[in-house]
Amino acid sequence: MRAIARNLGWMLASRGVLAVLSLVYLAIVTRTLGVAGFGRFALITGASQALATVVGFQTWQIIVRYGHQHLKPGDETRLARLFRACGLLDVGSAVIGVILAAVIIHTWGEALGVRPVHARATMIFTIAQLLSIRSTPLGILRLRDRFSVAAAADSVTPATRLIGAVLAALFLPSVTGFLIAWGLAEVLTAAAYWAALARSGDLKLLFAPGIGVRDVVIDHPGIVRFSLATNASSSLGLSSKQIPLLLVGGTVGTASAGAFRLALQLAQALTKVSQLLARAAFPEIVRAVAAGGLARVRQMILRSFLMATVVAAFAFLIVVVFGHPVLTLMGGKEFGRAYPILLWLAAAGCIDLVTVGFEPLLLAANRIGATFIARLVGIGALFAVSFWLSPSLEVIGVSIAVLVNAVIVALLLGLAIQSLLQSEPPATAATGDKSGEIA
Repeated sequence: MRAIARNLGWMLASRGVLAVLSLVYLAIVTRTLGVAGFGRFALITGASQALATVVGFQTWQIIVRYGHQHLKPGDETRLARLFRACGLLDVGSAVIGVILAAVIIHTWGEALGVRPVHARATMIFTIAQLLSIRSTPLGILRLRDRFSVAAAADSVTPATRLIGAVLAALFLPSVTGFLIAWGLAEVLTAAAYWAALARSGDLKLLFAPGIGVRDVVIDHPGIVRFSLATNASSSLGLSSKQIPLLLVGGTVGTASAGAFRLALQLAQALTKVSQLLARAAFPEIVRAVAAGGLARVRQMILRSFLMATVVAAFAFLIVVVFGHPVLTLMGGKEFGRAYPILLWLAAAGCIDLVTVGFEPLLLAANRIGATFIARLVGIGALFAVSFWLSPSLEVIGVSIAVLVNAVIVALLLGLAIQSLLQSEPPATAATGDKSGEIA
């Protein structure tokens, strides 16, 4: 728990900077573009981020999951092979994403809110988003417990967006101007991660000569299944944050998408806290499960559940009290109507926060299928409820669907955790006799 708290502290320091600066640069964007313009900007960036999520692999999880066993001296070759395989996986998925983006923008661009005048800037932003590879260096830094360095690199994003937003508002106050600023932020953040990796010395290991990647599957049995399953699960989980925005834009319009996006940005602060907790906990849970089986993490999961419940309740109270004034302050009176949307989305974020420890434990114990099924059922419910309620309730209907998705995923993950912990009795697990039977 102390290690998780230390890791989380560094990430919260970075995300704290992001949270403060994001309020400023989002206020600049919303007041410059207005509701409809901001909605168009949100649809473009949301579609790009959804595409990057679908095609991209969570290689940082692969590195943390399998790299810890090669940290002992004399095992550098296998570690380098793992690093290189993950790097090549990132590059390959980015290239595929660029090709898909070109096809999508050319074929369905206007349906996604991309006007012909914005097509070039949208494509440039999407390329920057996809080719700004940072998952591999992020995984290496977290494997080495260099969370402070990763946090410093991550802080480049809000700083660059703030400067870019100011310059765009002054010299190019349009959707294109802000897309250029956001794309530049992605490139500079990725550069900061790779620079940090170069200073740590792991960049030389990643590009060490004579290291092939064919034997990585032999070195790590089950790595292909783990990679595909985590990609599918994370794609469903992260896309569920972007899909509602696209549904609003496609069924209600860009103006409603703008209001929805601002409310979603505020509500996602809760989701980001839960993601940070999960990322901080994952390396420690992997080590604990490998060292002593599930008995080592029972109390950790229970404590995290109770603590997260208290934090989530307090966070929702803050949203209820201050949500409307913050929306009005950032976007003006036009965005004040997004307050009911914010409440539904914030409730969904609180559900995500309460169950923050469930998915990392399932991944560490190789119960990857359970997380995929939970996410898949949740996405199905999201679409079903959205299409059912949006004709009558419009954007509120999609917001309710987001909460339904969160509740269903939480229930299914909770059932999977209960089954997992019951499969290894505390007394038996404590002896270590079954520490290897976690798959």
